[in-house]
Amino acid sequence: MPKLTDAKELETFENTVARHIDGVTIRDIEGLFAPKQSRRTLQRRLDALISEGRIEARGRGRATRYFATLEAAPRYELPWRASSPHVAEPPPPPYASSPSLPASKDAVAPNASALGKAAYVKTSPEGEEVRAYVHQSKQARKPIGYQLSFLEAYQPNATFYLPQSLREQLFVLGRSPTADTPAGTFAKDILNRLLIDLSWASSQLEGNTYSRLDTERLIQFGQAAAGKDAFETQMILNHKSAIEYLVLDPARAPVSVETIIALHALLSDGLMADPLACGRIRQRAVDIGGSVYLPLAFPQQLEEIFGYVMQMAAEIADPFEQSFFLMVHLPYLQPFEDVNKRVSRLAANIPFVQRNLCPLSFIDVSPEAYVDGILGVYELNRIELLRDVFISAYERSCQQYVAVKQQLVPPDTFRLRHRDALNQTMAAMVRARARPGERAIAAHIPERVPEDERERFVSLVLKEFESLHAGNAVRFGLRPLEYEDWKKNKT
Repeated sequence: MPKLTDAKELETFENTVARHIDGVTIRDIEGLFAPKQSRRTLQRRLDALISEGRIEARGRGRATRYFATLEAAPRYELPWRASSPHVAEPPPPPYASSPSLPASKDAVAPNASALGKAAYVKTSPEGEEVRAYVHQSKQARKPIGYQLSFLEAYQPNATFYLPQSLREQLFVLGRSPTADTPAGTFAKDILNRLLIDLSWASSQLEGNTYSRLDTERLIQFGQAAAGKDAFETQMILNHKSAIEYLVLDPARAPVSVETIIALHALLSDGLMADPLACGRIRQRAVDIGGSVYLPLAFPQQLEEIFGYVMQMAAEIADPFEQSFFLMVHLPYLQPFEDVNKRVSRLAANIPFVQRNLCPLSFIDVSPEAYVDGILGVYELNRIELLRDVFISAYERSCQQYVAVKQQLVPPDTFRLRHRDALNQTMAAMVRARARPGERAIAAHIPERVPEDERERFVSLVLKEFESLHAGNAVRFGLRPLEYEDWKKNKT
């Protein structure tokens, strides 16, 4: 029986081999471990792993490459029969047959408390299986590298992580009265609310301790919260910039490689140890804290597979399937040195912005459930628990924003078009102490207002005078004293 130190070294070597789906040579390994380990020691470790069936050698001499034997020796033993998450049409979760998704019993109202107090999501039986596995100790979960077969098994518009009945329910929940308007209209209408909610909730999932109220003050007034470090403040502000990038000009932010690169550059600004890593495909190997998953290490492979992921995502027609696909495969690939999950959460909103569907804010999402769902993808290539999180999160977002949108008054485009003329007319009449009336207003209308629109413009001015008071007179460039003088002396 090998000593404990030898066992640990063997596990380290096994993990190193598992990182490389195309195999690794002795020279590659030597570059990682020399000069601490001689080539003879390295070869002895590799031979021990081969004899235990944990890796295999292919080729001869200098051309020998070592591969993890994932199929020959399963990396984990499950107490259940694993179901494939990528069948053509997976069975719907147990609640997918109802006409609308039931309200989550675990949901709590958003407030200034930490999002970490959010209760665990309602899970399907399949999600519970994933949860049970990832809640085992790390030592009980066997290391596993990136499985290209997981991606290859997915065929856009033929494979579905979300069954049709569920997609139809989500569409009913998320559709808005602005469905036939230009892309981004819905998100723009609720932008102020979305900036706060999504910036706060997504940051909380990364351990940020800003409260929702702190986030609101920072975004609206630029006031950093007392006692918070610059890193947390920067994270919130980066979210704001990235959300605005997606919403304010949707035409420049489709589902594409360029959009994801831009999102990473915005979300990682000022937060990376190496500034060159912002908006750049990862150039080095990374580990996932708390997980036995080992992402790809070679930049060329990352860039190539990243391109495949985004090409497949762009081909997906259904906005909910497209959104969830991005939530699954961007973190799984880990194309960037850091900030991958944040990128995936904002990328998941691209289809909703483009289709004028309710955006996904992640309000009231349990960090534990979210992390467990991500681990299920990393270590099992199973999407069921993350799907449960996605469903719960989207349902909660719809409760927040569809109701808000229905209460919004449609913008008056006529008023917007004549805003400057309106301001000029209101200010001129107040300063002239003129009593509002059709004749008085006609005398102060600027020449740039077309003749055929003047009658309607007069009605607009009369309506504005009905709601004019000292508090809102500033909208027309008037000081409170000017308003009070007009109120007392208008003739």
